[in-house]
Amino acid sequence: MSTTNPLSNSTNNINPEVLNHPAGLFILFFTEMWERFSYYGMRALLVLFLVTALDGGGWGWSREDAAVLYGVYTGLVYLTPLIGGWIADRFTGFKAAVVIGALLMTLGHLSLAFDTHATFYLGLGLLIVGNGMFKPNISSMVGGLYKDDTKKDGAYTIFYMGINAGAFLGIMLCGYVGETVGWHYGFGLAGVFMFFGLLQFYFAQAVFGDNGARPVHMVEHQQSEEKPKLTSIEKDRLLVVGIFAIFVVVFWWAFEQAGSSMTIFAKDYTQRVLTGSSATIYIWANFFLTVVPILVVTWVLGLLIKATHHQIPLSNGFLGFSFAIIWAIVIWKVYSEFSSTTEIEVPASWFGILNSFFIITMAPLFSKMWETKINPSGPVKFAMGLGLVGVGFAFLAYGAMGITQGATSAEVSMFWLIAAYFFHTAGELCLSPVGLSYVSKLTPKRLLGLMFGVWFTANFFANTIGGFTASAMDKINEAIGLSGFFLVFTAIPIGAAVLMLLLTPFLKKRMHGIQ
Repeated sequence: MSTTNPLSNSTNNINPEVLNHPAGLFILFFTEMWERFSYYGMRALLVLFLVTALDGGGWGWSREDAAVLYGVYTGLVYLTPLIGGWIADRFTGFKAAVVIGALLMTLGHLSLAFDTHATFYLGLGLLIVGNGMFKPNISSMVGGLYKDDTKKDGAYTIFYMGINAGAFLGIMLCGYVGETVGWHYGFGLAGVFMFFGLLQFYFAQAVFGDNGARPVHMVEHQQSEEKPKLTSIEKDRLLVVGIFAIFVVVFWWAFEQAGSSMTIFAKDYTQRVLTGSSATIYIWANFFLTVVPILVVTWVLGLLIKATHHQIPLSNGFLGFSFAIIWAIVIWKVYSEFSSTTEIEVPASWFGILNSFFIITMAPLFSKMWETKINPSGPVKFAMGLGLVGVGFAFLAYGAMGITQGATSAEVSMFWLIAAYFFHTAGELCLSPVGLSYVSKLTPKRLLGLMFGVWFTANFFANTIGGFTASAMDKINEAIGLSGFFLVFTAIPIGAAVLMLLLTPFLKKRMHGIQ
């Protein structure tokens, strides 16, 4: 009689496929989706909650103080993965680290749901630590699903679609609940779906086999075995990862203004009150904007359940139940909006869903493009990403030209924000999922978790610096106007794009055949 543990089976022995990829990719897709739902849902509310007056349920903070806290929090979220990746590489393995991280983040969101200062800061701390265990290790598991590097760019792009599906749902639903029902209800909703993500992943671990298992050999023999030295090729490839990471700092420094200065621009400088036909058009546009992406993700869910219903019934059950709740909230939201067509105020958090919407709709195109002959090298993709985020801010700079220098409010057309989010998203698809793929391809397996941690550390610097830059928004506005403020975020990324193109021959040589 066989006594084989199902968790020790290799992925190849189970081997269900969805859309010509291992089913494990889509399990990770949905796990990351719920984590990003919770993160972005909370993030969408954070600055708005802090700057809202006390009589509106907020804390009445200044824009400057709110932007600093936002930058410190989002920065630390990307610093702890360095430690979490190292712990997974040395002790726990990727799967256990993901479970631990998801549990800590669930507790963090639960703490945020209580309306006290102590539980608020406790919640932020738990989210920071939990993300450190979760973020680098689930990304490492994606790469472990493939022996053939040629499919990794496409796989990480699909995985990235899951990230942004979660961001889309989180910003839309948590933002709506937080701004219309109560801030802490929005924070609590984020925690509910983080818990579903935990359960869904925990009961699906058998599909991954040895991918992400505890590195027993390292724990047992780390004292007796000599650590393997890096070869010259490995050193060259790690150098490339390091240079990519430096440019990633520039990209995310600009891009993450979405949660701070761009949110403030949406709240105080954008025309958001719509009446008559404009309100009706918005409601119908928002209906399709809401329903279509959820239909797409629900379709993917159906394919996953069809392929794995025998292997992971409990995981699929929790996943299906969570989607039933999502659809119930969506129906309630849509009904509420259609019940008030005479006048509607677009929530400031609503603009944040545009990035995720564009990701969901454009990610399949980019994924297919990277698998065809239209597939530039990694450095060129990075340059494209940097250039496009600069173009997005150029639209904002142009749209803000009519705002009086030093003004604290205005009513600029929302077109400029929509255009900015479109170009930012296109840039993100050229750089971020591709960056994850190249970390996986260029890094020795024994260092993978650690290097993903290093990769996300770049986001720490970007978010921290970006938060302090956003905190100077009012001062820069008084000196050179909001248009000048956004021009800073135009010039620096485009300059970095030009530099990356100049470095392309140097980097390609040190990638040693990795495409």
